[in-house]
Amino acid sequence: MKTFLLILLLGILIVPAAAFSLPQVPFLAGTSATDLPLVATFESGQRYQAGNYPVIVLSGSYREMGRQYGGLMKTELNEEYTFLMDTLVSRGYTREEIRKDGRGVTAYYPQRVKEIFIGMSETSGLTQDDIAVLWYGPIFLISAAPVTPVSCSYLATWGNYTTDDSMVVSRNWDLADLVQPLTKWYVLTVYRPTDGSNAVATWSPAGARPETFMNSKGLFLADDNAGIIDAAPETRPEFITEYFRFMFDYSDLNALDAGIRGTAPDYAWIVDVAGPDVAYVYEKSTNRTLLRTGDGVVAAANHFIDPSWNFATPPEHTLSRYNNLLRQADVAKGSIDAEKMMAIRDVCMENGGSKFCHRDLGGNPYSSNHQVVYVPGTRTLWMNVMDGPWQKVELAPLFGN
Repeated sequence: MKTFLLILLLGILIVPAAAFSLPQVPFLAGTSATDLPLVATFESGQRYQAGNYPVIVLSGSYREMGRQYGGLMKTELNEEYTFLMDTLVSRGYTREEIRKDGRGVTAYYPQRVKEIFIGMSETSGLTQDDIAVLWYGPIFLISAAPVTPVSCSYLATWGNYTTDDSMVVSRNWDLADLVQPLTKWYVLTVYRPTDGSNAVATWSPAGARPETFMNSKGLFLADDNAGIIDAAPETRPEFITEYFRFMFDYSDLNALDAGIRGTAPDYAWIVDVAGPDVAYVYEKSTNRTLLRTGDGVVAAANHFIDPSWNFATPPEHTLSRYNNLLRQADVAKGSIDAEKMMAIRDVCMENGGSKFCHRDLGGNPYSSNHQVVYVPGTRTLWMNVMDGPWQKVELAPLFGN
């Protein structure tokens, strides 16, 4: 199977900047955590329903939380696994080749994550190798097809940009429409470990590696593709999966900053971080980390901004999305709340926004597979998947706050 490094290659898309107007947000079930319908229980875990999206709350040891995940999401995990395997086999790979690649992915994972996998395998009807295939499912789908740009974007506003000075964070997780079928199996997952670690929420397809994290201390963590080919010269743990460690272990931005700076990644990434009062963007190569913030606003797309990197001019699609986000924030300055942020995030690229709306990039349609708007101060989340509605969930009660 193609190496993960190929997935980091960017194609060039020229997107003209356009005037924009904010659309009406297709609101929105007003569900709060206190009135989420309870759908099922398994051991110490619960499954709720928030509009179109399942919400699972897991408690206990990491293995116990994995068991709860597998029991509560057994149907979805098996459906998704069958889809992934059938799709990859139809592209010429054998099932053993796929499972072997899955084993290679997880070899250097933290033991806490491995314990979650073990627990999932005990109750889902899938093996640990199968769980690893699910974990890397979106990457496998992309790597089995022609290379397409890998993107994402981030916008955080606070201070005089927002209606009440509070932090309002947003991110788009952008992938080729090859992964669009996975939107059927999205789940909001809340981990409540009993070892004293923070509670952590993730938003991703069931069993897939999450890249959007929130914790009970009001921290937010996500990422964007860096737009450069920069792989570590030696074997290192996968940086994105280290997000579990960061969010379980760190309770304030100073500690999270130290953790991010002190972890050398396997590939270059742009790392998006926010707390209740300030937001950061880390431009992180395999041997250097630079930090950016702003006076009430900070944004990121898929290129490093700091001129000291001395990189070539990035593709137009990342320049235009980055500039569009800052322009939209400036136009809405002083009036941004969660609803306005969702409206900003729902503007397609061709209309002057940052959202990929089934946009053709190098022969493959491309979309913002999921979106998140988050208020760290209140632990209030709004989430959606491409072509689906926004859904509000109050995370604080689910965290146990």
